Amino acid sequence: MSVFSAIVVFMMIWAMVFMLGLQIGQNTQGDQGKVSMGTHASTPADPIRVWRRIAWATGITLVLWIPLIWFITSGNLTIDDLRRWTGREVLG
Repeated sequence: MSVFSAIVVFMMIWAMVFMLGLQIGQNTQGDQGKVSMGTHASTPADPIRVWRRIAWATGITLVLWIPLIWFITSGNLTIDDLRRWTGREVLG
């Protein structure tokens, strides 16, 4: 695995964790019963503290990414293994 591939895997995991993290602990205007004029009921009622969520997403991503990259680069997982698991013919 090249460095670029590892960075792409990190960014993909980070984006998924960040999008999930945006939904956790969100208090909306509809939940509080105070919908401001011109906004939707699902609009956040309080500031979402983006920098804190970015830090959490980065930490969780590192915890997931490091073992994943080790597993991929260690050679424990091969293309032949993936072919066996999916029921495809193993070539060679």
